[in-house]
Amino acid sequence: MPHAFPSAAPALAAALLLAGCTTLAPPLAAPALPVPAQYAEAAAAETAELAVPAWHDYFTDPALQAVIAEALAHNRDLRLATLRVAEARAAYGIQRADALPSVGASAGIARIGLPDNLGTGLPPSVAAMVPGTLTSYSAFAGISSWELDLWGRVRSLSDAALRQYFAAEWAQRGATVSLIAQTANAWLALRETDERLTLAHQALDNRSESLRIFSRRVDVGATSRLDLTQVRTLHQQAQALVAQLEQQRATQQHALDLIVGAPTPVAVSASQPAADALRPLPAGLPSELLTRRPDIQAAEQQLRAAHAQIGAARAAFLPRIALTAMAGSASSDLGDLFGSGTGAWLFQPSIGIPLFTAGKLKNNLNLAEVRRDAAVAQYEKAIQGAFRDVSDALAAQQGLARQVQVLGDMHATQAERARLSRLRYDNGAARFFEVLDAERDLLATAQQLAQMQRALLASRVALYAALGGGADATPSPASTNASATP
Repeated sequence: MPHAFPSAAPALAAALLLAGCTTLAPPLAAPALPVPAQYAEAAAAETAELAVPAWHDYFTDPALQAVIAEALAHNRDLRLATLRVAEARAAYGIQRADALPSVGASAGIARIGLPDNLGTGLPPSVAAMVPGTLTSYSAFAGISSWELDLWGRVRSLSDAALRQYFAAEWAQRGATVSLIAQTANAWLALRETDERLTLAHQALDNRSESLRIFSRRVDVGATSRLDLTQVRTLHQQAQALVAQLEQQRATQQHALDLIVGAPTPVAVSASQPAADALRPLPAGLPSELLTRRPDIQAAEQQLRAAHAQIGAARAAFLPRIALTAMAGSASSDLGDLFGSGTGAWLFQPSIGIPLFTAGKLKNNLNLAEVRRDAAVAQYEKAIQGAFRDVSDALAAQQGLARQVQVLGDMHATQAERARLSRLRYDNGAARFFEVLDAERDLLATAQQLAQMQRALLASRVALYAALGGGADATPSPASTNASATP
């Protein structure tokens, strides 16, 4: 049996104890929020803490829910973001392995051919004992070049890789939020076009009937050709609008298919008005964005990774101690390899001290500090961008809600105007040009109202995304387990 190396065991135990948990990374002080404490557009009642609902609870239309689910399953950008998380997890695993000893085993045979004149000058009896070939068999197991992390260099690098992994996870959640918002907006745009197409087809049917009636009147001499020309103009305008909207719908369908990653036949939901597809959402406090917004969380993890890199850069100035320890057997006879008296061991600590690096270590530290400062700026920029996103969405909701109300009243007024104009024309009190103008304004107002209603819903989607909705804001089990292990 191979002999243990008793003199090396205490040294190895001491080395394990010395490889402590200290690091030279600077303490992380979170920057103050570079935004006001409250949104100017938010009402006082909206500043209470509110949990952002999951996407399938916020988007209540079944057709929209089905499209979002398809997008989450097939979108290629989200798939790439998920693969980047797996890549960052593997990189962290590689870096984390450097903190632990690498134990291996090896076995080998060595044969050395000796020159024939090696025994020259020796007595014949001794020269006869010199073999022509030397053979050696060995088997060893042990630790190879394990760095004792006395100053936390390896630990800092491992922590930086862990934070990069967390940042990738948050970026993937951010991609999920963005995808949900893009899908909802594309679906709402398609639905708006369908509604406008319905209005345009209704107008075209009405004007086709009017064209038939006026053509008959001209034939019997009951009206002028000028009136017929004006009716034909209305009919042609409706035809042009239908063609334009059909082309627009096809383009929007292609855009939605690209977002989803698969063909998505979408029909307008007749069971639920568009205004009920989303529900209102209070904004809460700006400070809540720090835990809700995936991009802010990702920026924070990048900041923590930059701090850890400073610790590694500082530790590089200090001596680096490595340990190699092996135990096994060596023999010139394979059958006696593990026999008595064949034990062998090796204990080889080494120390490396940087003496002259031409400024490399200093510049490496400067680079780490500059990157830390850049990460702080990026973190603050993420907070400011999130604050603006919420503020813009709130302002859009308020302004668009007023515009929808005004356009609704305007549409009712235009409908009444068109009805009265037709009555005046039928009674001979007005020229048909008055009817033409009223019908044209009525259709334009109806189209504007459909567009503004979709814009209001889009502002609600934007607010939901700005508040970090659509993805779980808590760390995943994998992240929790990883963060628990230094």
